[in-house]
Parts: sequence; C-alpha cells; structure tokens
Amino acid sequence: MFNKQKALRPTVCLAALVLTAAFGPVQASSHREAPFLTNNPKVDGTDFYMFRSYESGRQDYVTLIANFIPFQDPQGGPNFYQFDQNALYEIHIDNNGDAKEEITFQFRFTNTSKHTALTVGGKQVMIPLINSSTIQGVNPASLNVRETYTIDMVKGDRRAGTRTRLAAANGNTTFDKPVDNIGDKTFGGTSGYETYANQHMYSINIPGCGTGRVFVGQRKEPFYIAVGKIFDLFNLDPLGPEVSGNKNDLEGKNVSSIALEVPIACLTAAGEPVIGAYATASLRQGRLLNPAPASGINTATKEGGPWAQVSRVGMPLVNEVVIGMDDKDRFNTSKPKDDAQFINYVTNPVLPTVVETLFPSAKAPTNFPRNDLVTVFLKGLPGVNQPKNVVPSEMLRLNTSTPPTPQASQNPLGVAGGDNAGFPNGRRPGDDVVDVSLRVAMGALCVLTGTGDALGVGCKPSDAPAGGLKLTDGVRKTANDFKAAFPYLNTPLPGNQ
Repeated sequence: MFNKQKALRPTVCLAALVLTAAFGPVQASSHREAPFLTNNPKVDGTDFYMFRSYESGRQDYVTLIANFIPFQDPQGGPNFYQFDQNALYEIHIDNNGDAKEEITFQFRFTNTSKHTALTVGGKQVMIPLINSSTIQGVNPASLNVRETYTIDMVKGDRRAGTRTRLAAANGNTTFDKPVDNIGDKTFGGTSGYETYANQHMYSINIPGCGTGRVFVGQRKEPFYIAVGKIFDLFNLDPLGPEVSGNKNDLEGKNVSSIALEVPIACLTAAGEPVIGAYATASLRQGRLLNPAPASGINTATKEGGPWAQVSRVGMPLVNEVVIGMDDKDRFNTSKPKDDAQFINYVTNPVLPTVVETLFPSAKAPTNFPRNDLVTVFLKGLPGVNQPKNVVPSEMLRLNTSTPPTPQASQNPLGVAGGDNAGFPNGRRPGDDVVDVSLRVAMGALCVLTGTGDALGVGCKPSDAPAGGLKLTDGVRKTANDFKAAFPYLNTPLPGNQ
C-alpha cells in the first residue's frame, strides 16, 4: 500500500507542473477537453459507446450512442439543452480497418418556435418559457419550441459519398426530439417523463439491410469517475477498494444522447466482423454575428461555408489524458487516417510518469516505444477486436462476432475481467473505462502477455513493475445500474430535484 502523504511531499511541485502540462483544465471523459469546446458546449462530444445489443431478442444489432453537451444541470431553464441547429453531428463506421469511414450517420437539428402568446392588458405577448403548461405526447400545443431532426446515411466519404435520407416506418423523414426533463409537475409525476420520452423512440428503415431504432434526447449522465480527486493531484488511494467513498462527480448531471440501434449486417463488410467507430460534430467555417436579429430562434448568427470538424470522440479519455494541451483542438479537428501525427503521445505517454511522480512505488513502464498502448488504443487486441488489415488509428473497435453478455453477467472490467464483450472490445454503459485505462497505461498488458508475449504487444512483465496493480479511482457502477433495453441510459434527472 502506498504512503500517499510521504509520496506527495517531495514531488508536489514537479507533479503540479506535469499535471498542468498533461491535463490543464480538462474535466472527466471528453467533457470540456479542449480549449475551443469550452466556448461551444453544444458541439462538445462527451462519450461514445458501441456494443452488441444485450436487450432480449436484439443480439443481432449493434447499439451506438454518442453523447454531447456536458455538465447539464437539470434545472437549466428556460432554454434547457437543445442541439445546435447550425451544427452537423455524425457517427462514422470503418468496417475494413483502413482508418477511413465507409458509413456515416448524419444528424441535423431544427428548432422551431411556436410563438406562444398570452393576452396581457389586451395585447398578445409571447411567453418567456419553453412550455405553457403540462406536456404529454409528441409535439403537444403546450410545448413552445419544437425540436426536430433528420438522419442521413452516407456510404463512402462523409462529404462526397452516396447519401440516403432515412425514414420511419410510416415514411416520415423528420423526427421529434423530446424536450428535456423540465420537472415532475410538467410531466405529471415522477414516471411521467420516461413515458413521454419513450414516445420519441422510432423504428427506421435502413435501405438494403433492415430496420433499426433511434432515440435522441436527454439522459442521465452515464459516465462515472472521481474527477475532482483525480485532477487534484490524484488525491485518492489508487490501491484502495474499487468501490469506495469517492464521489462520482457526474452523478447529478444530465447529457444529450444520440442513440442508434443498427443491424450488424448493415455495418460490417464481407469477411471482416470488426468495425471501428467514432463520433464528431462540425460547424460551418463562416459565422456572421447579427447584432439585431429578427424575432425567432437562434437568429443571432448567420453561418455558411464548408463544414469544419470541431469535436471528435472514440476511445474514452484520449484527448483528456493522452493528447498534449497545445494539440487538443488539433486532435478534435483531425481524422483517424492522420493519427500518425499524434503517435508520440501514445508511444511515450505522460500519464504513467505522472502516476509514478505522485506515487513512487508505482513505477512507470520502461518499454519504449509503448507498442502495448499502440495495440490497445490504435489497432485493437489481436484475437479480440483487431481488424485483419488494420491501419493504426484512434477509434472504438468492436468485434461483432463476439456474443453479447447478458446484463446480469457483465463484468465492468470487460476483457480484463474475462468478459470479452466489454471494453476495450467496444464499450458498454457499465464498463469501468477509468480503472481499465489506468491499469493499461501502467502496463497491464505487459503482465498479461507473459514472458512469451502471447498477446503480441511487444513487452514483458519485467517492463511494467506496476502492471499487475489493481489501480482504481474508487468509483464503480455495473450494467445493472442502467436500463436493460435500448437506449440503455437512464431517465434524466428532473429540473425540480
């Protein structure tokens, strides 16, 4: 066991400098992870999930969830947390390992004011609220702002490929997004919001391969981490219990989710069961401020020009604790095919040195370049989720031939816990990506591969003195803390809490 106080005293100054360089004002998974996004939270991608659906009877589907707009306080009225109608939100699929998208699902949003007014002193005056009374059903008259979206599926290059507008079973190509969880009174009780939100789950026809499902709306923040203690110079016991008294700092927050469930056959290429995926958000390159907009929704700017990607998230925690401060915005604007420019952050990572600086008994691995990290983060594990002809690039990878593990049997440590349907083979809501990533960074794969390098990761146990330690932030959830069915993420916290 580490003597934390003794370890800290001689190294606090150095550790502070290293942590500042490595982390800066970073928060949680991909929450506020880059300077540009701190000014544009509506396009801040927070987390990305991809897994074989484990809802009963849905094992032939893959669920993809991209979360945006971090740190939502439930009481965030009167506008709450609408998606940006001037942005393009995308989920990209690479199904042949070439680090390029073969399929992209694109989401565009429109916010329409109904100009709801009350008669006050003989004059019609528009109300200052998003709802005029209780809310039930899809797009009720009491909802003052209607938020809708469209879905395009693009095959090939995301901008130049073949584009198809997806439709619901009834032929509609415009989908309603539920308003956020304003509060229990608005939705008729504690269970009213979920009843309302579930009416916004749609079956969609995907030409050539079947029917999927989509849900877009607010959810309770699923990511869990002792973020406050971690960024306070790891102010916790990293060898303490995996479930401790450490606070999950995101427990009281909500997030906005784009959830898709797609037949496996729609996503894979012949002979290759492994798919890679990541989510992005883009804005137009040109923005003109309008100091005196006409009455309406979001008319304070006029935007045009080509799309410019500003947010990117695949594997968790990459831009937070791997990419250096000066390159965080550049990483968010980059594509996986160009990830060689960031290779030094993976082969010579800062995080293990930070851990050793704070806790000298946890020696950082000595195998440079860190090919074990290149394998797990940029290629996928051989025999688990590595494509046949993989081009090293950062994205979440899933072997769709691995059967899903039932909810009650899932291990939050995923592959490391003997559950090959979990992280880093995709990512499920209950997977403890913080503990797993910390252990891998400290050389867990070097220990697991043995002296004969059975995993082919280019290191051995003696290279990673701390590789066998059960490092943890002390915060742990399981699959049973989440829903058992699509969209899996929990009901958002109400604004009246």
